[in-house]
Amino acid sequence: MSEFKVTIEGSGKHCHVTRETLDILYGKGFELEDKKDLSQPGQFATPHKVTVTGPKGQTELTIIGPCRRADQVELSLTDARPLGIAPPIRESGDLAGSPGCKLTGPNGEVEIGEGVIIAKRHIHLTPEDAAKFGIKDKQIIRVGVGGDRALVFDGVVARVSPEYATYMHIDYDEMNAAALSGTPEGVIIG
Repeated sequence: MSEFKVTIEGSGKHCHVTRETLDILYGKGFELEDKKDLSQPGQFATPHKVTVTGPKGQTELTIIGPCRRADQVELSLTDARPLGIAPPIRESGDLAGSPGCKLTGPNGEVEIGEGVIIAKRHIHLTPEDAAKFGIKDKQIIRVGVGGDRALVFDGVVARVSPEYATYMHIDYDEMNAAALSGTPEGVIIG
């Protein structure tokens, strides 16, 4: 595999909701507003918040649009501990058997039976970039970063789709462990 540099983005705590959940939290027919486009085409941060309640506490999360087929809450370990939730580290959408929580919005609340995860570190790749660097969908790779706290992120899942833009996503616990800030780059090392 040739040397391949990838931009790394830190992903903060957030949630995705279904149309049905959004109707309960914010009112029937409510539409998510696009506050800021994200790196993945069609994805956007909204100004809309929900309160997530676990057995020990609460936190407020931004809703990411558009609506999805399943409710999903993405936290870091640091975010999850004060809530009393022990989410598994999973790929987005792999929610079976994960813990649930209560979501509260300005118009109502929803108890989700599952859907709280810590997102597994991953790289979104266009098919062109994946082919250029010999990476296949679902391949597990390693990505190294330099600096004062240089390290290698192991177990990074490659996700290939024509709907993606090429970026690596990690949570803020991982960003902080490597002392990364701004728009850092990593190098795929195998």
